[in-house]
Amino acid sequence: MTGGARLAGEVRVTGAKNCALKLMAAALLAEGSTTIREVPDILDVEIMGQLLGRLGCQVDHDRVGSAVTIKVPEVPGHQADYDLVRRMRAGINVLGPLVARVGRAHVARPGGDAIGSRPLDLHVDGLVRLGATVENEHGFLVASAPPGGLVGAQIWLDFPSVGATENLLMASVLARGTTVIDNAAREPEIIDICRMLADMGAQIGGVGTSTLEVQGVDRLTPVDHATVSDRIVAGTWAIGAVMTRGDVTVHNAHAEHLEIALDKVTQAGAEVHRTADGFRVVCDRRPTAVDVVTLPYPGFATDLQPMVLALNAVAEGAAMVTENLFEARFMFVDELARLGADIRTDGHHAVVRGRERLSGAPVRATDIRAGAGLIMAGLVAEGITTVSHGYHLDRGYPGFDAQLRALGAEIVREPDVDYYDG
Repeated sequence: MTGGARLAGEVRVTGAKNCALKLMAAALLAEGSTTIREVPDILDVEIMGQLLGRLGCQVDHDRVGSAVTIKVPEVPGHQADYDLVRRMRAGINVLGPLVARVGRAHVARPGGDAIGSRPLDLHVDGLVRLGATVENEHGFLVASAPPGGLVGAQIWLDFPSVGATENLLMASVLARGTTVIDNAAREPEIIDICRMLADMGAQIGGVGTSTLEVQGVDRLTPVDHATVSDRIVAGTWAIGAVMTRGDVTVHNAHAEHLEIALDKVTQAGAEVHRTADGFRVVCDRRPTAVDVVTLPYPGFATDLQPMVLALNAVAEGAAMVTENLFEARFMFVDELARLGADIRTDGHHAVVRGRERLSGAPVRATDIRAGAGLIMAGLVAEGITTVSHGYHLDRGYPGFDAQLRALGAEIVREPDVDYYDG
């Protein structure tokens, strides 16, 4: 890409990657055809579709209509193999539904982004409390429900893990009796999964709070459900508008899901206007550096942290960014420094001193959000910036390069080259 463009125009956000994949896994809980709409056309959706296919489901992906229809058999398979699960962490979310519905599951330990340790202890401990036995065998989590099925229990999460909350929620809706999940995650994506499960016939109380109470039911029925919009993609466009001193209107977005992020955008010097179906961000000057601390929702999202680092790299003044969720999220700082950013890290803190301009260079995306942060930095760098390992972006941003061009960016997609390995 060639730096110097100002992002201006309108862009529409699709359903959330971090939700659509989990909704696809939740379809396993009911025999029959479930349709999930507003599904982003990204690589991870294709991988999850392949995974469900191996479990005996028939998966039809209508890319034009942004919908996935999953026909679930009476008895799905129970083994999720490593070759697929290693490519995306969301593969672990078939664990809960399979144990609840089939009574057993062999799920390979997942891969995904290299942003730090994300242990599965909370998933396993919660399933054990529901009566399951879980063993680690040859790289697989091997879980079995007791003869009468899972049994409701009191579960306390040491940390409000999104993945553990989702897995245990999906396992508990078919458990006998009442399950209470304390210190549950409260993300909009959790609320959306609760909505879908409720439409399927689940009984869930406390939705949107840190305590979920689930009364188990005997069976669920398939549904037609639309995925909540992607707040991380919407936040990326908001920050990109500020960095490029642009004017971007984001459609199909929920401003209330980005209250802290949009407040930071305002602090940086932009005007934020809410619209009927989203928001508009306008910035006509060099942004001001903003301090950010990542926290579980409703705090500032860790997935937007790389974009804030990029913003601060070209902002006026200095700011500190504190990462409280993933210890390796600063891995891409060295790549940002190749573009001329002045960043110093110490543990989970990064101090950024803004510079008037960055300088284009070849860099490498280390994960989905780091890739987006580097793209945004490249838009405000002098000369040409090439971001390799672009497949990471394909896992989270549908048609990212085309949307950027529509907003005025000078960017082309080329065959991927690793400028480090030759």
